Amino acid sequence: MVYMLVIVVIILMVTFSLWKKMDEPSENMPVTTTSSPTDSALTTSDTAATDTESDSTETEVKSLYDLVAEYGDLQLVDTHNHDASGFAYSKMQKNWEHSSVDRIVLFGDVSEPSAIKTDEIAWGAYEEDPERFIPFFSGINLLDESGLQTVRDNLEKGYFGIGEIAAASTYSPALAHVAWKTKDPMDGILPDIYKLCAEYKVPVLLHIDPPNGAPVFKLEEALEAYPDTTFIFAHINAHNSPYNVESLLEKHPNLYADFFAGFTAFNPESAYELEDFVPVIKKFPDRFLLSTDSGYGLSGGEEKAIEGMYRLIDALDDRQIAQQVAGGNLEELIRIQPATDTQLEALRNLPDMDRDLTNLTKEEAGKLVLNYKK
Repeated sequence: MVYMLVIVVIILMVTFSLWKKMDEPSENMPVTTTSSPTDSALTTSDTAATDTESDSTETEVKSLYDLVAEYGDLQLVDTHNHDASGFAYSKMQKNWEHSSVDRIVLFGDVSEPSAIKTDEIAWGAYEEDPERFIPFFSGINLLDESGLQTVRDNLEKGYFGIGEIAAASTYSPALAHVAWKTKDPMDGILPDIYKLCAEYKVPVLLHIDPPNGAPVFKLEEALEAYPDTTFIFAHINAHNSPYNVESLLEKHPNLYADFFAGFTAFNPESAYELEDFVPVIKKFPDRFLLSTDSGYGLSGGEEKAIEGMYRLIDALDDRQIAQQVAGGNLEELIRIQPATDTQLEALRNLPDMDRDLTNLTKEEAGKLVLNYKK
């Protein structure tokens, strides 16, 4: 009897164990949820779409070809270019055409005797093609009074601006040791040059490094002392923060920012992205100028720097502001310059000159003189 009772107990225990195991969800069977099949499908679909968009955003990068196709109708001006050195501009013509770079602010060497020759080369390029080239000059002895006569003579001749000049340089491998650099933006004959710039309504493009500390304090002193002079801070974004740029532009309405987009976009030494500067550019859209600096320090050189300009234009996501920054602001600085006495005298001496020369701009006068020579 006892044995039979034990057997019955064992059978009951095995039966209960099997029933309990069958009642538990299997690891290989789906667990039922409260979501309907429709909800589940939508969730899966949305997730997949999000993942696809994310992957596309991360991998889709517009090529330079795409950017030129999208923005090539903008009037693009490279406002800082050294291609007068070694006649390098002659090798860039096709590249500019393919990349829709319309105009070039051209000069060559900076603040040293060799710059006198490259200034002449920049002028020669202008004579060849005044629609493309805007000549600036840098061959000025900034440490001697004789440099003032050079400035006046060149401005009377028809150059559209001064620079790039080394107003302060401590760390630049290219400019820290040039013969005619000044120690700061108020040194040497620079104050008198600023007066001439105001007289002729031409901008002055200043190289200043480092872009902070004592050199910038002196720049601010110059900006306040010469409010009628237009100053351009060369490659203002190089080794500089958006905050510092914004602060300077906020305080000084006669300061323009030469933005070397290629540095921020492609130089590994840049601590910032193009997008970091976009809010500042949109805050001061009438005072930014785009440039390549002839691709200085970039792997890929000037071509890569042109790509940088287009990437900045794309990042702005505003065609009106893009047109201002791409070329409109620089063009306005050129348009406001009046014809010089030297230009007007040359025009008056031309045979059959019956045009009214009143209110003629420097750009108009220069083209008239050049057309007659041709």
